[in-house]
Formats: sequence, C-alpha cells, structure tokens
Amino acid sequence: MTLDITVRQMYQIEENGHRMGFLRQLMMENAGAAMVKRIVEKFPDISTKRVLAFAGLGNNGGDALVVARHLAGYGCQVTVVLLGNPQDIKTTECKTNWHILQKMRSVSVVGLDDAANQTPDIIIDGILGTGIAGSIKEPQASAIDMINKMRAYKVAVDVPTGMNPDTGQTADRYVKADMTVTFHKMKVGMPKRTDICGTIFVEKIGIPPEAELGVL
Repeated sequence: MTLDITVRQMYQIEENGHRMGFLRQLMMENAGAAMVKRIVEKFPDISTKRVLAFAGLGNNGGDALVVARHLAGYGCQVTVVLLGNPQDIKTTECKTNWHILQKMRSVSVVGLDDAANQTPDIIIDGILGTGIAGSIKEPQASAIDMINKMRAYKVAVDVPTGMNPDTGQTADRYVKADMTVTFHKMKVGMPKRTDICGTIFVEKIGIPPEAELGVL
C-alpha cells in the first residue's frame, strides 16, 4: 500500500474521481471545509480572529476562497487578496467560488497594497499549489514576502507556496507555514520539510478509493 504519493499521481487520482462523477468542485469544497476544521481546532475562539487569505488564480486559490467563505460563517473578520485580475482566473472551480464571494458582504476584498495595512491573526496561503517552475514572479513574490513578514499564524493550502511537494526543494521565495493541510494522501517530499510546512495534516476529501486504481 502506497502511503505517500507524487503530484502526478494525485493529479491522476483527481482526474479519475472527476470522471467517476465526483467533480473537482466537490473536491474543492471538501478541501476547504477540511482545512477550516483544523483551523477551528487550533483556535477555539475563531470568531474573534482576523483572517487574511491570499488566493492565486488556480485551484489552490479556489481552495483558499472556500476557506474564506467558511471562516466568515464562523464570524471571523475575513479579508481576501486575489493575486491577479478576476478575468484571468484559470479554472471553473475557482471562478465559481470567486463569484460567490462577490455576493458576500461578510468578506472584504482588497488589493495587495492595502493588504500590507492588515493586522491578521491568521493568514491563509493559497497562492500557488504544486505546479511551481522556475523563480516566483510578481505579484506572487511580493505576497510571499508580505506573508513571511507578518506576525500571524500561517496556514498553507495543500503545500506552502514555493515548495515542491515531490522533492521538498524550494523556489527562490517560499512561504514558511505554521500548518499545512494537504489532501487525500501525504505528498512524498513534505514530511522532511516540517521547517517549511509546520504541522502537517492529511485530510480526506471524499475521493473514491476506486479512483486510485491503476495509479498506485
């Protein structure tokens, strides 16, 4: 039985699950909800906390948007920074969650410049997921620098931005997280990088075990 998996294997498992009818939108919703469960465990007084969520334009960002929505439901003061133009959001799943957020008065949306004035208790890193290649570009680079300078508890979605979960190697910039919530199974390079990942939780998100057939 394979305990740890690669990014490529995880992508194939997600694709198989999606083809079975367990759509990526459901995976994203469950992933965000699972993250929030861990955050609430860490902060029982969650309704008193200020949350700053950084969201990229892909599904890692989509997960962060789900987390933001759920935390707003807990009564948190939630602020979201979308790193790019909403028109450039890359996936249907992320776009759907962005549209929901646009209808929520309980969540503030600010630009990167205004984010520097925030004093959050908790930061959500949903900037970049598993597909990093080369050096980190703007505005992601400035966002990473900002996150690392802020005195807040930092929670990474799936993998800290800038870290390769297959190897544990980092780009020229990376987020140093206090907690990382990864999904379905542990990624092979993560356990040896708790200095970057912090405490790692592996959460099931409802993907059928049959989706692993032919992959593991």
